[in-house]
Amino acid sequence: MAETDMIAGTDWRRWQTSWDRQQEWYLPDREERFAVMLDAVEALVGPAPKVLDLACGTGSITDRVLRRFPGATSTGVDLDPALLTIARGYFAADSRAAFVTADLRAPDWTGALPHRAYDAVLTSTALHWLRTDELRTLYGQIAGVLRDGGVFVNADHMPDPATPRINEAVHAFDKARREREKAAGRQDWQDWWETAAADPVLAGPVAERFRIFGNPAEGDHADGETQSAAWHAEALRAAGFAEARTVWASPADAMVLALK
Repeated sequence: MAETDMIAGTDWRRWQTSWDRQQEWYLPDREERFAVMLDAVEALVGPAPKVLDLACGTGSITDRVLRRFPGATSTGVDLDPALLTIARGYFAADSRAAFVTADLRAPDWTGALPHRAYDAVLTSTALHWLRTDELRTLYGQIAGVLRDGGVFVNADHMPDPATPRINEAVHAFDKARREREKAAGRQDWQDWWETAAADPVLAGPVAERFRIFGNPAEGDHADGETQSAAWHAEALRAAGFAEARTVWASPADAMVLALK
């Protein structure tokens, strides 16, 4: 079978769904945070936003944006060739979605975007891959691609260093939950990537992904740093946003909304 035939015959919805299920193993409240994110978008910029899905992965946020807002458009940007392959396959028939390959650590990554300004920039469980100095720089760049009155929403791991005993208890509780679900057959991060690497259509992009980020079996979050929600709000205000604050939180994660 020709490679083009294999790509055309790939069940991209299955890959999208399997990615969502794997992410939910880590984040059982994932849909709740997406709902709060989109509520904020509608409240502040309306029901037909031009969205930038930052570090988009397979396009999970784009998928939910376009289902909730039929008049919306979304640009997904990521560096991961495997996840972008799934995103492009999944959204191939939807002209409202476009995807761009770019490294958010590069000083000129915004030049790859198809639009000069967006109504909303959205990201979830992604920017903890960056170091603190890189994130400060990125926040300034995000302010530069938002129109006046536009919004930025970041939902991510944002531990509070002022509550070490709470943090430890939550971590232990969540670890035990994941271990129970793993024993019952749930797929974790490493399992998912092993499955993708064995797929004939994704094997090439996965190999390239491992070259860029490293193999999950060897630890591929090594350089990232996490900060508290209060730190994120302060950094966003310093980057030029008029307002920024926490709008949702779980025991381990938080969502910060910034208004330009």
